[in-house]
Amino acid sequence: MLLPGGKHIFYVLWVVILLSQWVHSQHCIWYGECGKSDIAEKKLNCNYTGPPLPLPSKEGQELLHDLCPSYAYGDYRVCCDAQQLKTLKDNMQLPLQYLSRCPACFFNFMSLFCELTCSPQQSQFLNVTEFKIEPDEQGRNTTNVNKLTYYIGQTFANAMYNACSDVQAPSSNVKALSLLCGTDASKCNSTKWIQYMFDIENGQDPFGIDPVFSDVPVAGMTPMSNRTFNCTQVLEDDSGPCSCQDCSEVCGPTPVPPPIPPPWTILGLDGMSVIMWCSYIAFLLIFFGALLGIWCYRKRMVTSEYEPILDSNQPHSLNSDSTKLLEDATCCETLGERFENALRMLFSSWGSMCVRHPLTVILISIVFVSACSAGLVYMRITTSPVELWSSPSSRARQEKDYFDQHFGPFFRTEQLIITTPLNNTSSFLPNSGPPINFSSILDLSLLHQVLDLQNEIANLTAEYKGETVTFKDICVSPLAPYNDNCTILSVLNYFQNSHEVLDHEMDDGFWISNDYHSHFLYCVSSPTALDDMDRFFHDPCMGTFGGPVFPWLALGGYEGTEYNNASALVITFPVTNYLNDTEKLGKALAWEKEFIKFMKNYENPNLTISFSAERSIEDEIDRESNSDVTTIVVSYIIMFVYISLALGHINSFWTLLVDSKISLGIAGILIVLSSVACSLGIFSYIGIPLTLIVIEVIPFLVLAVGVDNIFIIVQTYQRDERRPEEQLHEQIGRILGEVAPSMFLSSFSETVAFFLGALSSMPAVRTFSLFAGLAVFIDFLLQISCFISLLGLDIKRQEANRVDILCCVKLPERQQAKSEGCLFQFFKKIYAPFILKDWVRPLVVAVFVGMLSFSIAVIDKVEIGLDQTLSMPDDSYVLNYFGNLTEYLHTGAPVYFVVEEGHDYKTSEGQNKVCGGVGCNNDSLVQQIYTASLMKNYTKISNVPSSWLDDYFDWVKPQSSCCRYYNSTGAFCNASVVNTTCIHCRPMTPSGKQRPNGTEFMQFLPMFIIDNPNIKCGKGGHAAYGTAVDLKDNNTDVGATYFMTYHTILKTSTDYIDAMRMAREITDNITQAIGPQDKSYRVFPYSVFYVFYEQYLTIIKDTAFNLGVSLAAIFVVSTVLLGFDFWSAGLVSFTIAMILINMFGVMWLWNISLNAVSLVNLVMSCGISVEFCSHIVRAFSVSTKSSRVERAEEALAHMGSSVFSGITLTKFGGILILALSKSQIFQVFYFRMYLAIVLLGATHGLIFLPVLLSYAGPSANKAKVMAAHKRLVGTERERLIY
Repeated sequence: MLLPGGKHIFYVLWVVILLSQWVHSQHCIWYGECGKSDIAEKKLNCNYTGPPLPLPSKEGQELLHDLCPSYAYGDYRVCCDAQQLKTLKDNMQLPLQYLSRCPACFFNFMSLFCELTCSPQQSQFLNVTEFKIEPDEQGRNTTNVNKLTYYIGQTFANAMYNACSDVQAPSSNVKALSLLCGTDASKCNSTKWIQYMFDIENGQDPFGIDPVFSDVPVAGMTPMSNRTFNCTQVLEDDSGPCSCQDCSEVCGPTPVPPPIPPPWTILGLDGMSVIMWCSYIAFLLIFFGALLGIWCYRKRMVTSEYEPILDSNQPHSLNSDSTKLLEDATCCETLGERFENALRMLFSSWGSMCVRHPLTVILISIVFVSACSAGLVYMRITTSPVELWSSPSSRARQEKDYFDQHFGPFFRTEQLIITTPLNNTSSFLPNSGPPINFSSILDLSLLHQVLDLQNEIANLTAEYKGETVTFKDICVSPLAPYNDNCTILSVLNYFQNSHEVLDHEMDDGFWISNDYHSHFLYCVSSPTALDDMDRFFHDPCMGTFGGPVFPWLALGGYEGTEYNNASALVITFPVTNYLNDTEKLGKALAWEKEFIKFMKNYENPNLTISFSAERSIEDEIDRESNSDVTTIVVSYIIMFVYISLALGHINSFWTLLVDSKISLGIAGILIVLSSVACSLGIFSYIGIPLTLIVIEVIPFLVLAVGVDNIFIIVQTYQRDERRPEEQLHEQIGRILGEVAPSMFLSSFSETVAFFLGALSSMPAVRTFSLFAGLAVFIDFLLQISCFISLLGLDIKRQEANRVDILCCVKLPERQQAKSEGCLFQFFKKIYAPFILKDWVRPLVVAVFVGMLSFSIAVIDKVEIGLDQTLSMPDDSYVLNYFGNLTEYLHTGAPVYFVVEEGHDYKTSEGQNKVCGGVGCNNDSLVQQIYTASLMKNYTKISNVPSSWLDDYFDWVKPQSSCCRYYNSTGAFCNASVVNTTCIHCRPMTPSGKQRPNGTEFMQFLPMFIIDNPNIKCGKGGHAAYGTAVDLKDNNTDVGATYFMTYHTILKTSTDYIDAMRMAREITDNITQAIGPQDKSYRVFPYSVFYVFYEQYLTIIKDTAFNLGVSLAAIFVVSTVLLGFDFWSAGLVSFTIAMILINMFGVMWLWNISLNAVSLVNLVMSCGISVEFCSHIVRAFSVSTKSSRVERAEEALAHMGSSVFSGITLTKFGGILILALSKSQIFQVFYFRMYLAIVLLGATHGLIFLPVLLSYAGPSANKAKVMAAHKRLVGTERERLIY
């Protein structure tokens, strides 16, 4: 019995001895704070190797419970006192503000430092390697821990890093580790992170800590391997898993953008091209097969070669029985003839009256023109790009107005892009790691030169209305009035814009350990840092204006995050924009003018600088317009001279001065210009502003229409013979009755087409259509009144043998035979018969159908947009800026995701729909934008958004020192203020640690908005969110808010269009996810370029609508005015449609993109094409020749010569001069498109259309034939009734 009992006692004693040895091995290495560290304001811990001691003070116990709750039990025996816990809390403020978004991450992080500071088992994994003895405050020598080794489990370190690697810093648009790892998050790992935090060189650690990573015991030490939590796990205190934004594992697989649809191909070739080639070949086979069959049939039947092909009607001659014709005439033919006769009689009477009372008509015309033109005193010219390209009712315009009203207009931008021709690359050797290369532009001497330039710009002054304007008067100061420094986005703000700070360096005599290189590397990784952790200088990275300078905004020409290899510096001077304050805006414009002047005159052989100001584009467009005035004037002079000379029909050398019609030509031109002035004046009365497009395009259009009509009137008279006993006024009245219906047809068609084009949503197109439609109609009215009166006077002068211009000079009478003009003879005897030969007509059809097929094949390949470089003159300084912008910049324009007023942020449900932190919905606003940023090449969203809501939640946490107020007054107390009456906003209770709701949410939100960031609280919202939240109802509710991020760099119009389209898709999804079912608010994106590029989202639809409406108007008007001849109207519309389609083919061949400018030209080409086609078709429809070929030949001979000598040659001469313009936009959109319009119009009207009429023209109107018989009874001529 004793033996077993003795053995039991022995085992108990053995266990007690082991336990005592184990307990003895677990002791503290320090306790309390004693000596001063070499790091300013830091203290060293006292050496202590005894057992853990209980925390006596309640304050210490509360701190332990808050910071390291795993040790807050029993009598709180730990290896730290209350002061060490206070120091730990202070040191944890910055990580708390950034990492507590992810509970698992912050828990693991705190485990690392709690074990280091307070663990009762410190001696297991902490080994002191160096002590420091120095006197304490009482003069007694104390032993302090100066250096130690911290053994950390590699698994623990990796788990801590993995849980934190995705955590975002919302206000900075970067990952939190970029601010805490001493390098960019992409280059950080678990060991680098911990080594950086424990490196005494970072200026934060009071003593050196050497971390050793191992999962097995090392040198008798057991590495610290506490339990860790994955970011997807729920913590023991029921804290939820991290959000998708802060933990990619929660999100699942990385989203993959949908594949780009492959181009449509057939047998490896473009699908549309293959189809059009096949269609063209099939058409040729059918067409030539039909011709061959008809030819064989005619050969067998011995039919005349002039018998109309595919025509069943019998030839009609004036000698035919009119009674039979009347019986055969259909109701439409009869109605058409009566309508035509009514127009003829109306215009004949009107023309006769104008010739009989010329002075009265001219005087009334002058009074009318003067009254209308007087409106020009109210003329306003719109040069604002927003007013030109964006309709006030458009979505982008309304969203811009909403943004401007709630947050203020987007700031004005003055920007430099600086490179260097020098090759001064350098290398920097950091404290650890391999040497780091620095590019030439980051050479110290060049940075000093750039700083000098930057300071010179900041010190520029301008004069405005006798006042001196400085940059400080107009700059953006986000922290004003607390900090009135101007925002300058420049790497030199990393050095506080100071030459002295730029020259800071730590040289121990052997090598330079810290200088501008190290500070630069730290700041590009942590741009929001208020201390670069340097143990000597502690220079901040935040700019002097109180905000961060992100490296992707201040540097260019680098790969990835290799900012040290940047080849360009980007300096941006934001200037306050003003919505309705013209006085302040005038000051900004005056300063910008001085800025541009200074930069144009600045010279430095070491720097290559491109620059731009907010006003640069408008200035250059104005300069471009002024520089092109000479070109335009020369163009119009050439057209005027041609018109004046070509109108005259010179019968002989002796009558040259009498037969010339220079004065009549000048009068005709003045009438054209008067119609333009009337149109401008009338709409100026109404208050509709002009645009440069109106001023540049409408004179060209009206001159084309007017000149064509002038030539038709004059040349018809010149080819006419006065009938026996017919007076001059009767002859001119008869001629006007014949030609005015054709003029009315073309002019009224164009007017209706243009007015319907005013239905367009594009302001530039709408304004052009209104002005053009009215100008064309007024021009027609003046031509059939004032010009007819002037023509009658000129004929009387000519018949009186008086010299043109010098009317008082009368030449001797000479008998002169009237002859037809050379051009008319050419068209009648050579050109028309040749074009309409049997073997030529099929070739014409084949060629033009081939052109049509080609144009249809490439119509979908015409680029959409407007290259902004085209709007600049060839010698503009802005072109260099645009080129460098594309080459060097890495980030595009800011984009704001705006939540309209109406969302409830005071409830957890409402918060979860927007925020991006723990507990937030996976489809919340912030989360959806974050997901989009993962597919940046597809969505064009480059960064996660800055979220005021998430930063507010971090700011208001009771563990943070950010949110405090004066207990006595309730006023906000900044974290940097040392005052015992300042208390935390929320209690350190479970409910206090939850998000604020209801009135509590609104109680502290205004404090967050006015809080300036400082070294103790980097989450203050004034700098980042000062304008992001629109507080309402006396700060008791939240109105509209925005969440900002950036687009990727956008280089082409397609990039800009895709960026806007994708942003809108994202916000549509967000609005749907937020689900404001019975509320009217929504989420929309806003960026400064949206108002200019929105037109391209609907440009195809707008183009189809405008051109379709114009063609429909032309068809309807032509049908009525051609005597209800649907077939003729259809042929006119078909030919014009061919011209328009071929215009797209030319645009593709000549690299002309589709935009508002080219759409205006297309609408204009639709109108001008009427001039080329309608006169020919009407001449054909009233011809009484026996076959289609003969009728087409007669129409081409009589009207073709007038069309060719009028609109074709006039425009062709003027257009060629536009090629000499310095303006790229003139060369592309005016010279090229105008040339294409005239050439395509002339070839279709004078070549294709007559051939088309010879094959498929309408049959002769029997009622018109009978009417012609009645009118021409007793005459000897069978001529064109026209």
